[in-house]
Amino acid sequence: MRNGSFKEVLKLVQKSVPRVFILDPARLYEVRERIREGDKELLPAWHKLKQEAAESLSAGPFTVVDKPVTPPSGDKHDYMSIAPYWWPNPDTPSGLPYIRKDGEENPERSKLDRSSLAKLSAHTDTLALAYYFSDEEAFALKAAELLRAWFIDEPTRMNPHLHYGQSIRGICDGRGIGIIETRDFLKVVNAIGLLQGSSSWANTDQSQMQAWFKQYLHWLLDSERGRDEASQANNHGTHYDVQVAVFSLFVGQEDVAKEILSSRVLQRITDQIEPDGRQPLELARTKALSYSSMNLDGWFDLAAIAEVFGIDLLQYTTADGRGLRMALDYLVPYFSDPESWPYEQIHLFSSDQAMKLLRRGANAFKNAEYEQAISRLSGLKLTESRIQLLYPRHRHT
Repeated sequence: MRNGSFKEVLKLVQKSVPRVFILDPARLYEVRERIREGDKELLPAWHKLKQEAAESLSAGPFTVVDKPVTPPSGDKHDYMSIAPYWWPNPDTPSGLPYIRKDGEENPERSKLDRSSLAKLSAHTDTLALAYYFSDEEAFALKAAELLRAWFIDEPTRMNPHLHYGQSIRGICDGRGIGIIETRDFLKVVNAIGLLQGSSSWANTDQSQMQAWFKQYLHWLLDSERGRDEASQANNHGTHYDVQVAVFSLFVGQEDVAKEILSSRVLQRITDQIEPDGRQPLELARTKALSYSSMNLDGWFDLAAIAEVFGIDLLQYTTADGRGLRMALDYLVPYFSDPESWPYEQIHLFSSDQAMKLLRRGANAFKNAEYEQAISRLSGLKLTESRIQLLYPRHRHT
């Protein structure tokens, strides 16, 4: 075989089987083929995604150096955000120290890096998915441009740490729990896997991104902020484990992911989930249904990663009945009737969040009742939801 032909075949293989760690690469390939065959079940969601990707072609770039203030380090390349639920103190002339209002987000956050990071991850995710499903190089070219601006280009790249995440004015310049914000990097890693094989994503891009995430992983594991987040008992601890597991797989340090998944993760199930499925640490929040769902979604992520190592978190149940399925069963009745939720939920609950969990549950547990529950959700265009593409309905459901 000629060298040029071999390279073409290699590119086809890379495009066919994306290197992703939470999503199922085989399912993504199946979705791509079904779209190309004109599968009517998936086309509405695909058309919606492609429309959003076309809009993303004019987005950004987004960088950490564009913020109007400089972090305490004096280096604008350091990521900086303020805690979401902390507000100016009405009882002091300076407004300091800030006071906490759980569940009520301070709009000042949009002026710093949190908003830019959310936009970066959303647009690159959309563009990379559209590229994978269509092979339209314009989508890959734009996604690569956005990723380079945030992570690679020297004038704008982010330093690989989160020392100044979720600062509280008048109290601290950053906290370990700010690491929850880089959950958005999971979409970035996913996007990189979808871009491999594109002529717009070079081997040097790949190696530089892996080098960046290797440094960030080192910071997560060894810094004081990272160790603090690892010790959190609630959703922060869950999503810290997801990040560490995914980033370690991405940079080729599988032993780190395996150690986490085979050690403290099982203890977290005991600590977080009651035998009846309640998650008490999330129920204490003012958006208890949202936080319970968000934490459980993190558990489904961990279960997907754990499969790589032959660890079955989905079926794991403690002697007294604690497990992921029990946690989902507890929430299901309230997804279609959030008004009956017996705990605080000061904001409207997202039907998209509910649909994602129900579809993941239907596929994981081969349970048609979860799939049927999706049809009872309100305010959701089911056929256009991206969940149809990321977590397609298994035929048995």
